[in-house]
Amino acid sequence: MVSEKIPSAAPSRLATLCIPLRLATGWGPYPKKLSLLAALMLILLRLSIGWQFYSEGTDKIQNGFDSSRFLSAARGPFAEHFHAVVWDRDGGLRLDDEATERRWQWYRNTAGSHFGFDDAQQKQADQVLKRTLNQYQFVLDNNVDELAEIDFGRQRLADLAARPERNDVTSLVGQKETIEREWRQKLDPILNEVDNAWGNLERDMNAVASDDQLRRHGHLELPPLRNQRIDTTVMDKFVPWFDCTIGVLLILGLFTPVAALAAAGFLFSVFLSQFPPATGPTSTYYQLIESMACLVIASTGAGRFAGLDSIIHAAFNRGGSHEQG
Repeated sequence: MVSEKIPSAAPSRLATLCIPLRLATGWGPYPKKLSLLAALMLILLRLSIGWQFYSEGTDKIQNGFDSSRFLSAARGPFAEHFHAVVWDRDGGLRLDDEATERRWQWYRNTAGSHFGFDDAQQKQADQVLKRTLNQYQFVLDNNVDELAEIDFGRQRLADLAARPERNDVTSLVGQKETIEREWRQKLDPILNEVDNAWGNLERDMNAVASDDQLRRHGHLELPPLRNQRIDTTVMDKFVPWFDCTIGVLLILGLFTPVAALAAAGFLFSVFLSQFPPATGPTSTYYQLIESMACLVIASTGAGRFAGLDSIIHAAFNRGGSHEQG
């Protein structure tokens, strides 16, 4: 009597487990009818975009990165979305004297416990806080009329935003742009002075600590006031490392479709922030073109050509295509 052979379920389970890696390295076989020259061009395209992302990321990490000015200048149908993620774009947080004093008092107390200030240093810290609060109050008192005009301009802009049908009228669109430009011309110098006060408090409070305290406990940052979970203060810390990570993955040819799709989405969002784009060296058409190139890299699984994806793809596709006996 011949017993029926029952196929093992292990290969099918292995194939299921391999699906994420197969997707991450390029699903299916290598592209057909792709010449050696075409494969070489894909490799060069992947390496050049990867290096561009990596170099941009390292530069942002070393020199700092601030996206607020760029996003504040966003225009087009998606402008409000980009404006919404700009930290304290209207200055409401930084011009709130009560919230500012509470945050600074908290920072002063935190510095005392962070560094372990002695009695003399506690008095110095109190003097630093008092001096900076006086500086901040001087800025507000010295710009009373300007702040009243800023509040009025903020209300006018809010009224215009609440009536989107007015955006279809060309003359009224120009009026909104004029109001916002004049409003920012009054607001930005005051916010710069306030930012200087915040910077002075952080610098002077850390200066109260001795060299040994700084070495043992590290620099204490003064966190900004915030009213939302995700804004440019968070994005500015994330984007440089995102650029570096995408760059390294593209250069190595590792998980290339995922990295290239993420890069394409990021670049396309930059393009949308300035839509319709202007011409010239500041045009975002360059980001649009590069995002399309990233889609080519993703769709062809370009990491399988002289990249680590070739090793992963070969190993897991062989495991996933295992025939049952």
